[in-house]
Amino acid sequence: MTRPRCICKTGPCPKAYCYRPEGYSVKDDNEIELHPEEMEALRLKDLKNMDQTDAAEKMGISQSSFQRILSTARKKVSCALFEGRIIKIKKK
Repeated sequence: MTRPRCICKTGPCPKAYCYRPEGYSVKDDNEIELHPEEMEALRLKDLKNMDQTDAAEKMGISQSSFQRILSTARKKVSCALFEGRIIKIKKK
């Protein structure tokens, strides 16, 4: 049995919940799902330019958990960009 996900504080909801390469339909099975905490980690670190300690504190998690979430999010986004996959953002 896997450990349950921790409850993280997240910021505003994104304006769109699906990004796809040109020519792909929403019905394609070629998609990657981002969780709200992954979106928040990307927003705080990459858009707000916060350091990991401050961003982790803002989300209410440890710095090591923040690093793990951020690494997973970046890997998913990179995979989607280079493999031409659809990015779906899971709603809260």
